[in-house]
Amino acid sequence: MKINKYFNWLAFVTLVMSSTAFTSCVDEPDKFELSGGTPEIKYIRVADAASGDSLIEAGYMESTICIVGNNLKSIKEMYFNDKKAVLNTSYVTDHTIFVDIPSSIPELVSNKIFMVNKDNDTTSYAFHVIVPTPTVSSMRCEYAAPGDTVTVKGDYFINDAKVPLKITMNGGSLPVTDIKNISKTALTFTIPEGAKPGYMNVTTIYGTSRSKFQYKDPRNILFDWDGSHGGHAIAHGWRDGSKVIKKDNTGIDGAYIEFSGSMAGGIGTTWDEDDFSFNYWPEPSKGYEELSSRTEFADMLKKYDVSKLQIKFEARIPSTNPWKASALQMIFSSNNAVTYSTGSNGYFSNTAIPRGLWIPWQSSSSYDTAGSWITVTIPLSSFNKTHAGATCANALSIEDFTGLTFFVWNGGIAGTDCTPKIDIDNIRVVPIE
Repeated sequence: MKINKYFNWLAFVTLVMSSTAFTSCVDEPDKFELSGGTPEIKYIRVADAASGDSLIEAGYMESTICIVGNNLKSIKEMYFNDKKAVLNTSYVTDHTIFVDIPSSIPELVSNKIFMVNKDNDTTSYAFHVIVPTPTVSSMRCEYAAPGDTVTVKGDYFINDAKVPLKITMNGGSLPVTDIKNISKTALTFTIPEGAKPGYMNVTTIYGTSRSKFQYKDPRNILFDWDGSHGGHAIAHGWRDGSKVIKKDNTGIDGAYIEFSGSMAGGIGTTWDEDDFSFNYWPEPSKGYEELSSRTEFADMLKKYDVSKLQIKFEARIPSTNPWKASALQMIFSSNNAVTYSTGSNGYFSNTAIPRGLWIPWQSSSSYDTAGSWITVTIPLSSFNKTHAGATCANALSIEDFTGLTFFVWNGGIAGTDCTPKIDIDNIRVVPIE
């Protein structure tokens, strides 16, 4: 049965007004007073007046329910399992109570509602509070190596004493044995040896859920800068990436690119394509295919709407070289915008071409990852900006994925002079799960 968290407040107010006697010209005519006696629950229904015949025996945390019975004004306190509910006396009559199921996860599960009356006598009623299975949303660095300590964000990570939380990888066959910290919304643990690319599972007393990401996600990698995952080892344009490729032993996954140099704080002041950009312009006759024609990418574009896809990559900015100015412009380009044979940088400032802007320094005026690699995730639905940060009149379409450019420039926000180092690897487009 569907549990509805919301209900029609106008209808509810009408209901309360019709159920409660109002007397005018009397001091505090509506003052709530506890009655004597013992409360009796006949049934519980959803709060929506239009679905008043939908009786329920269970409900999710934070959902609003309507308790129907007799002598309900005698209730002084109410508990769902061991968690106290907030009783708003404006929504209490002798025969109905509208109440929100507490948002706190119960420690002692009895599957009962406990009602304490004026005389401190307790009456119970069977009711199951539904706690969701874990939500496994994101991982700080999806390409962390075995032995690395990682943090996973989500919700409902419940470590019950009788049923301890479990994390597994490799399709459930590889347990995580070194869990360092568990909170309701975050897990910190060590990636076990033998971990392979794929989803991870988190199991609690309330069930098992699969992550909304893949560890070392191998899907649809467009640029990995060494060909190790089927991505391009080099771009193809006036700036093919050869000047910014790094092949030292500090990468997250082999070779990577590094945008670095002096960046002025003024809006659009620094234009440095050599040090802060790469272009990929298709030229199929020379082996540089349209990106959208790659089998995996083409399949995704057929299966998913653009709004249900996201770009991901790993990034690192050292604390010694923080980023304080300009935006990382991420521009998917169509053949109408640019190809290798029509090479031009005019599309950089073409306000009709939507792009994504990554400006992580905006909120704090300075940004770094403390020298650690992180995974950056940006939905393609947010690729709706001009080079100067205004809203673009056009949205990305399926025709716009033949080429790709990254360029640190402009963004429409003034920053501070800086000498950033922005390392990037494993640029990929994957579904939003």
